[in-house]
Amino acid sequence: MRFAVVGGTGLIGSRVVEKLDAAGHEAVPHSTSTGVDVLTGEGLDRAVAEADVIVDLTNSPTFDDASPAFFQQSMDNLLEAGRKADVGHFVVLSIVGVDQVPELDYYRAKTLQEKVLAAGPLPYSVVRATQFMEFVDSILSWTSDAGTVRLPTTPIQPIAAQDVADAVAAVASGEPLRGIHNVAGPEVFPLDELGRITLAARSDSRTVTTDDTAGMFAAVRGDVLTGPADASLAPTRYADWLAAR
Repeated sequence: MRFAVVGGTGLIGSRVVEKLDAAGHEAVPHSTSTGVDVLTGEGLDRAVAEADVIVDLTNSPTFDDASPAFFQQSMDNLLEAGRKADVGHFVVLSIVGVDQVPELDYYRAKTLQEKVLAAGPLPYSVVRATQFMEFVDSILSWTSDAGTVRLPTTPIQPIAAQDVADAVAAVASGEPLRGIHNVAGPEVFPLDELGRITLAARSDSRTVTTDDTAGMFAAVRGDVLTGPADASLAPTRYADWLAAR
């Protein structure tokens, strides 16, 4: 099978390309660096012309109220290019619980992306993943100063980027789900505890203070960002991922 992996040079995309190629498929990475622009449409027809599957791993450059416009425009362009090329499967990577946190601009934008895909002309699948282990440092930095990191107790179920890529590649290689596949890490942590574990593993002397008003995830209510009952659990544990880093 031939895959057009849009956003194929990034954290997840590069791993998806590698996984699909290793399985004997032909996965072609596309991004602005290869002359493909999902907002203007430049290069899209060429990118998907001979593809059996489009895998969309692009991301908005911002997390603010400009992000819905990015996903609306990029999906309109990708779906139209895929329709003209008679692509048989369109896969998007999204976020577990994304439609249950309307307080966050970016989550509303990703929910819009899913809705545009489902209403579009192509058979589709959505892979929803929990928060990436690779993003924990960024989460800590949002509410950090020289000596303290403030974090809420929001339950988080971190997943390694490689496990996300494996899930995306598996879904993309199969029949269209016309629905959602959830994938999550094997363990749930309160975010403040995850911060303490991370700092301790790195001999970082900063202190984590529990603050349920701190950072983006303070807007999350309950455990909506953890895997639902039907989620597939990935194998990589956070302690093992930290040790390997």
